[in-house]
Amino acid sequence: VQLQASGGGLVQAGGSLRLSCAASGRTFSGYTVGWFRQAPGKEREFVSGIRWSGGYTYYADSVKGRFTISRDTAKNTVYLQMSSLKPEDTAVYYCAADANAILSSMRRSSTYDNWGQGTQVTVSS
Repeated sequence: VQLQASGGGLVQAGGSLRLSCAASGRTFSGYTVGWFRQAPGKEREFVSGIRWSGGYTYYADSVKGRFTISRDTAKNTVYLQMSSLKPEDTAVYYCAADANAILSSMRRSSTYDNWGQGTQVTVSS
């Protein structure tokens, strides 16, 4: 599956952005889709994930209550709605998908075989 991430940009602290991750080549059916981010000089970290079947969602503690992950089955797209953004949310955001991710492994970037290109999110103070 090929992934296309979009929606990044520059926003002031407290603002909102919505990221999109669209699949091509096949549907997300049976996949777990994750959002990760990487700030300069830091390791890539898990942000949020969703199981396409059932729509179960998962969040990093740092974004819980501010970010919402969702899916549109008709558009074969996963969204990450980011609200109450903070300067520390500044990073390149990546979406990833894997057919074999399980609950214990889905927060690890090494679990995912399919990655989209990153999209830059910059939050100014």
